[in-house]
Amino acid sequence: MLIRRESPDDRAAVHTVHAEAFRREAGVTPVEAPLVDELRAEGDLIGALSFVAVRDGEVVGHVCCSTARLGDDPGVAVGLGPLGVLPAHHRGGVGSALVHTVLGAADALGYGLVVLLGDPAYYARFGFVLTSALGVTPPDPGWERHFQARPLAAYRPTHRGAFAYAPAFSRI
Repeated sequence: MLIRRESPDDRAAVHTVHAEAFRREAGVTPVEAPLVDELRAEGDLIGALSFVAVRDGEVVGHVCCSTARLGDDPGVAVGLGPLGVLPAHHRGGVGSALVHTVLGAADALGYGLVVLLGDPAYYARFGFVLTSALGVTPPDPGWERHFQARPLAAYRPTHRGAFAYAPAFSRI
């Protein structure tokens, strides 16, 4: 498996990955697929934090981060997601490889926090903790049990406050 930055030629495959990874019912496109398209179109998808997993020449997974605001600071944190893997490749290490890659890249770029809404049982292995432990509040109070952050090297205890995703997230 190869993990590399997403290229413009990958866009259709990335859309397909999220459509298949999050499909809940036949014939209905899940919101995660057009969300990535909207983040990209609006300039909020961070290109240096958008990665694909490739097996045998096929894009089988994708992860990205987008711009975010923590309190009054737009440069401290990024929002991770969506993370998608084609169902035929679940439980094969693709998702883990993508998360490790995006966390390492976000750390190298100097971000303090990577924030996501997801299953704590899955993301704890990557060092994510509930945001309440860090003084970060989710956009929706109902998310508290699943709203997590991963502190990186640039994290400081002063990185606190209300978290806001890029605008495309509020439309899903």
